[in-house]
Amino acid sequence: MMPGVIAACAAVAGSAYAQIDPWEFEVYPYATEQRGVVELETLNAVVANGHSTPDAGTGAQFPSQSTWFNAYELTYGLTDRIEAAAYLNLALPRGQGLWYSGSKYRLRGRLFDEETLPVNLGWYLELEWHKSPQFDDANLELELRPIMEKDFGRLSLVANPVFEKVLSGAGRNQGFEFGYRNAVYYRWLKYLSPGVEFYGGCGLIDDTDPLRDQQHYIFPVLWGALPNGIEYSVGPGSGLTPNSDRVIMKFNIELERYVGALFGPSSENSWFF
Repeated sequence: MMPGVIAACAAVAGSAYAQIDPWEFEVYPYATEQRGVVELETLNAVVANGHSTPDAGTGAQFPSQSTWFNAYELTYGLTDRIEAAAYLNLALPRGQGLWYSGSKYRLRGRLFDEETLPVNLGWYLELEWHKSPQFDDANLELELRPIMEKDFGRLSLVANPVFEKVLSGAGRNQGFEFGYRNAVYYRWLKYLSPGVEFYGGCGLIDDTDPLRDQQHYIFPVLWGALPNGIEYSVGPGSGLTPNSDRVIMKFNIELERYVGALFGPSSENSWFF
């Protein structure tokens, strides 16, 4: 999975520094939040071995070394097939205070019931606002992702191709950028299971960056569900290109609670909502 994606990204070389979203080392599955359920999640990534100069790795106007990226995500299950979420993004660069770095708002859904199609399909739509220029030269971005998942017994393959378009700020006259968030998970125990996640950014679809300027990461992870609706995902990430940070530690934890549904159950014949 990973070598093929990197080879595709390297097939055409242009210029534009492809970066990933360090506030969201997470691969989204086909399944959505249940109707009427609220989930509060904190996503954390600490650059254990990064770059000492700005504009490299996950850094923007600050060196990435020792930076802590912290996000809070509040998700609500609108229907049986669609959820809505809002994010608060914070960052703690080394030698600086805790900064507000931006906000995100998204809708995510699944198509048809599970195993209706050979591959389970979903969709993802996001608007992301950055605090500029500290954390991104683009003020507002649109992100689109198809979600694909296929299970083989206890093994799950998940692919999230990422298409981003700058709507305001630097790059607004350019086309879509391409990246990916993919994973292989093995459901061993409910509270403890292994997996491998892959993240990367290639640059503009029609003008990808030289491979050395792209960012690609591989994360071996442990994940599982604990009592009282708590779930977690933790692991070290290794950068695979010179422009990637060398080591990033991620730790995500989420808490789910049923609060009540706004809408009635989805029709069994519905394929979208």
